[in-house]
Amino acid sequence: MVGGGVVGWAVAWRCAARGLSVTVRDPAPGSGASTVAAGMLAPVAEAYFGETALTGLLVASAARWPAFAAELTAASGVGLGYRTEGTLVVGLTGDDLAEAGRLWAYQRELGLPITPLRPSGLRDREPALAPRVRGGAFAPGDHQVDPRRLLVALRTAAERAGAVLVAAPVGRVDELTASAVVVAAGCGTAALTGLPVRPVKGQILRLRAPGGGPPGFRHVVRGYADGEPVYVVPRADGEVVVGATVEERTDPAVTAGAVLRLLRAAVDLLPELAEYDLVETAVGFRPGTPDNAPVIGALPGRPGVLVAAGHHRHGIVLTPVTADLVADLVTTGTPDAMLAPFTPGRFGPVTRPAAGG
Repeated sequence: MVGGGVVGWAVAWRCAARGLSVTVRDPAPGSGASTVAAGMLAPVAEAYFGETALTGLLVASAARWPAFAAELTAASGVGLGYRTEGTLVVGLTGDDLAEAGRLWAYQRELGLPITPLRPSGLRDREPALAPRVRGGAFAPGDHQVDPRRLLVALRTAAERAGAVLVAAPVGRVDELTASAVVVAAGCGTAALTGLPVRPVKGQILRLRAPGGGPPGFRHVVRGYADGEPVYVVPRADGEVVVGATVEERTDPAVTAGAVLRLLRAAVDLLPELAEYDLVETAVGFRPGTPDNAPVIGALPGRPGVLVAAGHHRHGIVLTPVTADLVADLVTTGTPDAMLAPFTPGRFGPVTRPAAGG
C-alpha cells in the first residue's frame, strides 16, 4: 500500500482483515488532505450536474457508512465523531436561493432525498440561522465524521489486523516486489503512475465555541451567502470547521482574502460564529482528476498495480466503498461492475513514469 491517508489505511485494514500480508509505505502518514478535510458525508449536497455516475458511487458509499463506522469503532476502540443529524442547505439572498434551487431540482430528479423548506421551517430545525436566510432544504442522509479521528481509527484497526507501516518514500512503483501494489498516494499518485491527478488547493478554518461547550447549532450547514459558497460543520467537542476554497494553484499560503470571504459567509448564515475563537487556518490539496471522479482499478497493462486515488472533494464519503472494492479486487483479481466508470483506462494510455518520478 503506497499512501497512509484515510483511503490508504482503509484499504490496508480491509486487506489485512482478510488475512493478507500488508505493508503501508508513507514517509509522513496522515499528513495530507485527510487531516484538513471537513468530513462531510454528502451524497446529496455534492450531487452536481453531469456527474451521474459519481453520484451513484457517492450514494452507494454513504449507504455503507453506518455499518462501516460501527465496525471500525469496534475494531479500533476509537470514536469517529460520526453524526447523523443531517444537512441544511440554505440561500441567504433571493439570488442565492435561486442558484441553490436549480441544484435541488436536479437532485430531486435523480430521486435523492432533499426537501425544500421555507425560512420558518429552517429555523424550526436550526434556530441559530440568521433571520435574513431566504430559504433552504434538508438532506437527512448527508451526515458527518471527524476525519482526524477517522485516520487514527483506521490506522489502529489496520495495525491490529497485522498491517505494518514503513515510514519511507516510494520513488518508483517498480521498486516494490509485492504481488499487488495499491497506490493511494493522493496528489503524489501522478508522479508514481502517470495518471492525470492534480492538486486542487483548499483553504479551511477551524473555530471553537466559547466557554468550552458545544456549538449552538447541530446540523451541518451548507449554502450561499451573497454568491459565496460555504459550509459549516459543528463537532460535539466545540470545534466548528468552515470551508473551503477551491483553487487551481499549488502554493501552501493561507491568504487573508480567503479567510475574510469564508468567515463573512459563515457569519452571515450563522451570526453566533462571530463570537467563536479562530483556532486554526490550514491549506490542503485535493487530488483532482479531469472529470472530478476517482481513479480506482488496475493500471492499463499493469494488472499488479492498482490505484485508489483522485477522490477530489469526496475522499471521506467514498472511503468505505473504495476500501471494499479494492480489497475485493486484490483478493479475487476481478473488478466489481461498480468500478467500470472509474478505471484508470478511461484516460487513455498511461506513460510509465521515468526513474525518480
